[in-house]
Amino acid sequence: MPNSAAAPGGEAWRVIKKYPNRRLYDTDSSSYITLAEVRQLVMSNEAFRVVDAKSGDDITRSILLQIILEEEAGGAPILSEAVLANIIRFYGNAMQGFMGTYLEKNVQTFMDIQAKMSEQSKGLTPEGWAQLINLQSPVIQNMMGSYVDQSKNLFLQMQEQMQKQTEQMLGAFGRKR
Repeated sequence: MPNSAAAPGGEAWRVIKKYPNRRLYDTDSSSYITLAEVRQLVMSNEAFRVVDAKSGDDITRSILLQIILEEEAGGAPILSEAVLANIIRFYGNAMQGFMGTYLEKNVQTFMDIQAKMSEQSKGLTPEGWAQLINLQSPVIQNMMGSYVDQSKNLFLQMQEQMQKQTEQMLGAFGRKR
């Protein structure tokens, strides 16, 4: 149950109940909250779980996907149609399980880079930030390009290794590809 397990930081999960009327009830504040307020919990790194009030099922992922959908529809999407189509293509694919981990690690790496840059530029004025971003843009793009190339090469190596292992396994059973 979400409120019996400890959250990643060791604190208790904040439990939000979703009722059939689509309303979200925050058990910490004993009040109804909006999806925008759930988004704020995400932004402030609060550990929470959303549970269906009737069944008790954990529906946190569903609520997070709703937030992403609203953000994507809001004007400046992160995910292009091509990215979304490619993600859809991974469902049911043998690599589906790997893809989730791959995306999670890549996004976390990007977040770590962003946090490091933010830490190094504390005390900058908004104008200073604008100048830093303009100066750093080519550097960041090159760095991310190198990271993506490196990531792609690792992915291809892994794919080759899996193919070899599959062929070896099939060979052990007397089957050839």
